[in-house]
Amino acid sequence: MSAGSRNPQLKLKLDAGATAPASRWHDGAEMAFLGGSLRLVLDTTHKEAVREGAALALPLPPQATPRQIQDRAEAWLRTEAKQRLQQIIEQKFLEGRSALTLAARRAPRLALSFAARGNWVEVQDGATLRCNWRLIEQPSAVIELAIARAIAALPPEHQGLDLFGAPLATH
Repeated sequence: MSAGSRNPQLKLKLDAGATAPASRWHDGAEMAFLGGSLRLVLDTTHKEAVREGAALALPLPPQATPRQIQDRAEAWLRTEAKQRLQQIIEQKFLEGRSALTLAARRAPRLALSFAARGNWVEVQDGATLRCNWRLIEQPSAVIELAIARAIAALPPEHQGLDLFGAPLATH
């Protein structure tokens, strides 16, 4: 298997420490996002990081350090990951929901993982999907597939359901 055809998660792990921060985090550098990339732009006219097409405007002065740029860019990326992953979890949960099996179940909660190792998405405590925050760097199709597989792996919820999957009345 060639380096270009590597599993995206394996590539992420192998390339994690490949470049020095100063060469990776600067005005005009690119950051992975949804299977593509965003160009980092230092821009003091904004008070918050703002995505503008294929650019991410960071509220930093031109003399910002690589660490400041990395912190701002990754903070935006983590926030974006929380929002998008939660949306996808809710969407995939509703798509896979059947009247009999998931009628009383709520969509799983999202917990972001910052571990350097592990799966993209893991089922935790039967009601939480623990997603690696860097999953947001992958194409939407990869994200959706990883989340759909995790939702399919959720254990069935039997508490409070009658034989036909309807909630039992409590008195």
